[in-house]
Amino acid sequence: MTTRRTTLLPLTLALALGLSACGAPGSGNTADDDAADASGGATAGGAGAAAAECSDVELRLSHQWPEPTSEDDEDGDFRSIIAQRFADEIDSATDGQVTATVYPNSTLSKATEQYDAMMTGSIDMSVFPLDYASGRVPEWSITLMPGLVRNHDETQAWDEGEIGEAVEQSMKDNGVVLLTNVWNAGAIGVKGEPVLRPDDVQGGMTMRAAGTYVERMLESAGAGITSLPSSEIYTAMQTGVLDAAVTSTGSFASYNLQEQVDSYTSPTTHTFWFMYEPLIISQESFDKLCAEQQEAVVQVGEDLQEYAYEASRADDARVEKIFQDAGVEVVTMSDEDYEAWMPLAEEQWDAYAQDVEGGQELLDLALKLREGR
Repeated sequence: MTTRRTTLLPLTLALALGLSACGAPGSGNTADDDAADASGGATAGGAGAAAAECSDVELRLSHQWPEPTSEDDEDGDFRSIIAQRFADEIDSATDGQVTATVYPNSTLSKATEQYDAMMTGSIDMSVFPLDYASGRVPEWSITLMPGLVRNHDETQAWDEGEIGEAVEQSMKDNGVVLLTNVWNAGAIGVKGEPVLRPDDVQGGMTMRAAGTYVERMLESAGAGITSLPSSEIYTAMQTGVLDAAVTSTGSFASYNLQEQVDSYTSPTTHTFWFMYEPLIISQESFDKLCAEQQEAVVQVGEDLQEYAYEASRADDARVEKIFQDAGVEVVTMSDEDYEAWMPLAEEQWDAYAQDVEGGQELLDLALKLREGR
């Protein structure tokens, strides 16, 4: 199977020399240079615009999760660590010519508004749950479709397959450049008995779940839905607004939800919830970089890919232990529990295919991968 994109050459001495040289007046790319760089970082965004002349650049990188306490904070949210590692490594790779200032905890933009903020130029980059922007780009709901991605192996196969290529092209068409694929599995936390299958959703139970189609699936199971950011789940449970929540394992730990729930359905065996949360940069911000800077940004993003996959997989067990240690009842879905969700999930697949222009084509690509065709 082919990878998502052609791997760039390592950032060697040649790149360092190129960055130094491009700082001189009049050293920006010419049209001939752009053509020569057709397979390199200068065209990574796919827009075909000429790269800018090289100059010092500061990128604003926003995300919604708490800041890691240190660079090697193994107990921190790995999505926050990805952002910080990008900032550290792009500074090193460009000898300080490109810097990224990280704004954690939604300090620069609200979690659900980061795509709009990139489009208006308020921020340049984000580790961003793509489905948050499905109101603007409805096809992106494919990246948080209940039951469609089953495990961590499938997330990587998705990224490297036709469905990953199609989603990346959609990102390009809608103004963002993919740097690192990031996925996180989801869990279910309940103030009461655990939810393992639809029959466990008690009448009158109010739940929070990111993703329109996940919410609709839970409504079909009998839940009432309250939509709010994961950062507000703790208070909503504390005040009795919420009985249960579905969110990423990372967010369960980052927002200390072990202090509010009685039971936790861990995704270490099965989950109907995988969310795509890639590291992205707006096309406009990418185009402001010179060719060598673009190549450096893309390469640093690629260099973070292995960590993103490994950390996401490890996060399931890490968070499960946090909840066990806190005295929360931790359970996992059996094969039968998982399959009990599938009829409701498949109803949402069909709804997506009918509701969204181009949705059937994306669904077909995802199912082709899922079914091993």
